[in-house]
Amino acid sequence: MILETERLNLTPLAIADSPFLYRFMSDAEVMAHWDRPAIDDPDAVDAAIAAEIAEMEAGSALYWSTRLRADGAFLGYCELVEIDRRRHQAEIGVIIDRDAWGLGYATEALAAVLAHCASPLGLKRLTARTHVGDGRAEHLLQKLGFKPGGYLNGHVGRDGERRDCRLFTFAV
Repeated sequence: MILETERLNLTPLAIADSPFLYRFMSDAEVMAHWDRPAIDDPDAVDAAIAAEIAEMEAGSALYWSTRLRADGAFLGYCELVEIDRRRHQAEIGVIIDRDAWGLGYATEALAAVLAHCASPLGLKRLTARTHVGDGRAEHLLQKLGFKPGGYLNGHVGRDGERRDCRLFTFAV
């Protein structure tokens, strides 16, 4: 499913996106508040994308490459993971290249995914997690109408430590 906004095209993630994803998945600053550290091996990025495509084929997740409509420049991707069709819920996320931070692209992309969640997916509840200290992501989620929903102590193991996360919820 292709999603379009005023400035963006969100297309299903494809293995051909790997070189574009590698550019920011290898950037430690971009990946600082993500569940996995920066990846410095292009083959590992290929493998991660192949696994995400397999999740899409299995129906348990949706991933979209995010590009500018004007020139096709790759900006990042959005994800809808842990889709639970029985409970009508899923987890949402977005990652944007550092060069595009602060320009409203993450807000615009997630708003398109939120609209898609209600129809045709029929989801009723979304969750999003932020690593504690990621004020930019928390601000984005609250701007879109997500409400703080809890605190997850030691939820993510990364870089030899357990990281705490904040949980946000959204009623679709």
